[in-house]
Amino acid sequence: MKKVHIVPHMHWDREWYFSTEESRILLVNNMEEILDMLENHPEYPYYVLDGQTAVLEDYFAVKPENKERIKKLVQEGKLIIGPWYTQTDEMVVGGESIVRNLLYGIKDCEEFGDYMKIGYLPDSFGQSSQIPQILRGFDIKYSIFWRGASERHGTDKTEFYWESDEGSKVLVQLFPLGYAIGKYLPEDEQKLQERINKYFAVLDKGATTEHIILPNGHDQMPIQKNIFTIIEKLRRLYPDREFFLSKYENVFAELEKNSDLPTLKGEFLDGKYMRVHRSIYSTRMDIKSANTRIENKLTNILEPLASLAYSLGFEYHHGLIELIWKEIMKNHAHDSIGCCCSDKVHQEICSRFFIAEEKIDQLIQFYKRKIVDSMDTDWNFDRLTAFNLLPYDRDEVITASVITKYKSFKLINEDAKEIEFEVLNSEIMDPGLIDRQIVHYGNYEPFIKYTVQLRDRIPSLGYKTYFVVEDNKELSNSFRAQDRICTDFYEISVNPNGTINIYDKHLNKTFHNVLLLENGGDDGDEYDYSPLPNEELIYSDHVDAAINITQNQFAGKIDIQYRLAVPENLEKRKEKNADSFVDIHIELTIPNHKPIIEVKFEIDNHARDHRLRVLIPTGIASLFSISDNQFGFIKRAVYDQAMDVWEKENWDERPDPIYPMLSFVGLSNEEYGMSVLTNSPREYEIVGKNYDTIAITLFRSVGLLGKEELLRRPGRPSGIKLPTPDSQMIGKLTLDFAITTHQGSALEVNVGRMAKEYLTPIHVYNKIPYDAMKLNKADIKTPVKFSLLKESSPEVVLSTLKKAEKDDQLVLRFYNPTDKPKTASFEINGILKEAYKANLNEKPLELLEVADSRKIETKIKPNQVITVLFK
Repeated sequence: MKKVHIVPHMHWDREWYFSTEESRILLVNNMEEILDMLENHPEYPYYVLDGQTAVLEDYFAVKPENKERIKKLVQEGKLIIGPWYTQTDEMVVGGESIVRNLLYGIKDCEEFGDYMKIGYLPDSFGQSSQIPQILRGFDIKYSIFWRGASERHGTDKTEFYWESDEGSKVLVQLFPLGYAIGKYLPEDEQKLQERINKYFAVLDKGATTEHIILPNGHDQMPIQKNIFTIIEKLRRLYPDREFFLSKYENVFAELEKNSDLPTLKGEFLDGKYMRVHRSIYSTRMDIKSANTRIENKLTNILEPLASLAYSLGFEYHHGLIELIWKEIMKNHAHDSIGCCCSDKVHQEICSRFFIAEEKIDQLIQFYKRKIVDSMDTDWNFDRLTAFNLLPYDRDEVITASVITKYKSFKLINEDAKEIEFEVLNSEIMDPGLIDRQIVHYGNYEPFIKYTVQLRDRIPSLGYKTYFVVEDNKELSNSFRAQDRICTDFYEISVNPNGTINIYDKHLNKTFHNVLLLENGGDDGDEYDYSPLPNEELIYSDHVDAAINITQNQFAGKIDIQYRLAVPENLEKRKEKNADSFVDIHIELTIPNHKPIIEVKFEIDNHARDHRLRVLIPTGIASLFSISDNQFGFIKRAVYDQAMDVWEKENWDERPDPIYPMLSFVGLSNEEYGMSVLTNSPREYEIVGKNYDTIAITLFRSVGLLGKEELLRRPGRPSGIKLPTPDSQMIGKLTLDFAITTHQGSALEVNVGRMAKEYLTPIHVYNKIPYDAMKLNKADIKTPVKFSLLKESSPEVVLSTLKKAEKDDQLVLRFYNPTDKPKTASFEINGILKEAYKANLNEKPLELLEVADSRKIETKIKPNQVITVLFK
């Protein structure tokens, strides 16, 4: 007899076409009904609260008095909560964000009792290949999802093992028809049977045991109070089946008895049976780029800086940092970061990111100030301290602000050696902007804010201090106008249309027409790009750009400005009437001493319903690209073979090879490679006749949440047909990325490390005697120069350094984004009391041998992430 597990649940989108506050009102109502049913009906054994604790957080903001009721039901095993904080997206959200989502979700659950040990993501738009490793890092061995799988991954069954590259494996229960097939089950037996017959045909075919799941819930769905009546009718209609209320864990217990389940590997991004929205990665690029920037600031700057301060004796502000994480994780739910939402929800998302970034920036400033204010020195000079938050010494060009009343000054280090610098700019500052107390007592003498540039070597995961000493020499710089930039690695010229030519001196190769723009109509919605049929694309090859090129001893600067004429809307585009425009301002920074070209796009968009991409030709005819996902790399075909059969096989959406990245994408062969490193856009496609050009989506401009009958996505609209004029992206947008070339392939040279360095700039703090926000002097004394730890070999990529949540230890996390085993080795500045290999939940697993009481060393597989706890 087949057994049908009816699992009561609700899928809780905190926001979508409705706001968080609208859903919260419904949540309070629904929760009262759920609690009443669980407390007063012993025959109703379980309810699954969508696997996310943010639901409880929203509820307790209104009903804090019900915490004990919830706690009792959780401890009785009736109300099933967690393990996530929010239902995270997996494709454009970083690894540390997904780890913290589980870390804080589980922490929230532990206040009430146990949590559901299933990686439950029933609606995420595609599944990252690294999720099994992340789940096993929290001792979670089961996974439930819906979107992205098809037979071509290796099985037509809905139960299988899913394995990451480094060997972590989880048991998957796929929802082949989604999480809502049991929504609002009707009492009318004919209608009930018609629905259930369609479901059983699919569920039975995919099942590997006699057990199948009928999820009884839907988006924002209240509890189905007549479920017992429904069950009685199902028993009469299907006497050969057993129907009962259950929970997901009961099904996994049965699946584990099956020893013949297949094992699949890789990511799941097929839109055959359900939509994954492969071009959603560029919708609302202002929100997408804000997320990229804020994630990088949080994990690359704030947490390592807070750890540095903690190692010197200052408090690690766990409470503040958790608030920041939760602020951005509210935005990481699939609809929110996907930006397939109403305009009022987009405004909420932007507001959360603004609040989170303000907290990050102010906490970074606070930690730098505490360290520099407490320096043990007799020198009574203003200070300029440079912080390097990577685990190796860095020879860097540093740009910083020095605020002083001096008309001239010099910089000296702790050995009284003068450091050469240049003044790039100076501006007068009103003293009230620094501290209003200055002008309160009648002193109106202005300060001067100098922007200075210098080059020096900064110690690993540490800092170095310069002292600002008054001088009488003339301050100047060596910037000169040039016709091209020449550095140790590149010779770069600019074409009249604003594209650049890059000659790589080490490769002896020239890359022509880099940064050409491609513009086309977008007849899609917030979920998917949709081109106009047979459209003739617009390129920036015909524009007349204003170009300014300068260079000093440290770096070159190129400023490019032009206006790209484009049609104002789709109708004008069909008429080939370019009656509107996009203003483009490109700033390139090219340091003299390393192979990187930093690119800043400032875009002012005046047109609607179009897509703008920037093209980076590499000269490498490619079969696949290399980009990164969480804690590793992924190799993707430049052409998806399913493109040849998608219409014949009736796929839900066309499998265009548009993909997400987190920090880099590159093309390479055995001889050389070219990669794009990103701190803003995270969508790419490999294009060109020979698949030799990296196309980075700068933005998509659309005006509807959902739309029916798209060229690449036939049928019903995704979401609902709701106008979203703000998603037209009218106005200004700033995007940052970089281009690098290298000898050897992207994996050989570990482009992941290059991306990490680009995303971890040197941070600087200028201490002067004035500050509006007063602080008492700390009892702690800090050195003027310091290094916390240093890698012994350049093999791995630091993910983050933070303080452990529950212990007085530091968490060091690193990964290997290459295809070769590596050795991770770090030396601590001080005596190590103990070091443990730990899981992602910061639970010690294995005591590590520590060489010379200082050195941590461990082997690491390709695409593996390792966490170490140390005192």
